[in-house]
Amino acid sequence: MKTILAIGSNTQTQNTYLESLEQKGFDIINAENVFAALRLAQEKLPDLIICNLITPGVNGSEILSKLRQEATTAIVPVILFLAKANCSEIRKYMDLGADDYLIQPFTMEELLGAIAAKLKRQDAVKQWYFTKFQPAKTLETKTTQALFPSVSKLDQCFNFIETHYHQQITLKDVAQAVGYSPAYLTDLVKRQTGQSVCRWIIKRRIAEACRLLTATNYAVYQIGETVGYTDANHFIRQFRQFNGMTPQAWRHLHES
Repeated sequence: MKTILAIGSNTQTQNTYLESLEQKGFDIINAENVFAALRLAQEKLPDLIICNLITPGVNGSEILSKLRQEATTAIVPVILFLAKANCSEIRKYMDLGADDYLIQPFTMEELLGAIAAKLKRQDAVKQWYFTKFQPAKTLETKTTQALFPSVSKLDQCFNFIETHYHQQITLKDVAQAVGYSPAYLTDLVKRQTGQSVCRWIIKRRIAEACRLLTATNYAVYQIGETVGYTDANHFIRQFRQFNGMTPQAWRHLHES
């Protein structure tokens, strides 16, 4: 289910749009002011944001600037609702990072079309990052052999992690894939390697993040998304736990 953060007052017109979106299967989060919007954007990490600039007190420039300054919301698509087509104003918002706009009144079909286009583009961008930065098959094999211990009982487990570490996998997913209960797999991996299944997933993600930090010039949050993190701050915390420094510091160290 895709999550949409709706910024602006709950007018009858906007409520009608939001109710229709919920009926289409979207999870809607409401924020009536800038402060609430920025807080919810950080906490909920929506897939898309719609902002009703017709609402008194809602400053489009302020919202866009702050959203684009934060790593966790920098690439979330933003669609604006405007009262009129003012070319200079529209250009200003687009320069600040708005992805699309709709002039009221507009139809539900127009709104759904705009949302679908932005979500499709967002998914394509994420897939492009993943495809572009995946190592060649031979390099993947070498990385797996170097990272994971050679334990025949755990080959299926480590192969599954290698194939899916960039996705939102859990202990339960790995256990289901290899045909064990989560409790049994946890005990088996711990006895054989001294570490947990979740620890191995994180280690694989961090190893790929280190490679991308030196092989590309992409932002830290983009690398985090590529290796399986939806929250940039969580990625940075785990990276620091493993390497004793932030991803940016690690990149600078290995550039010199």
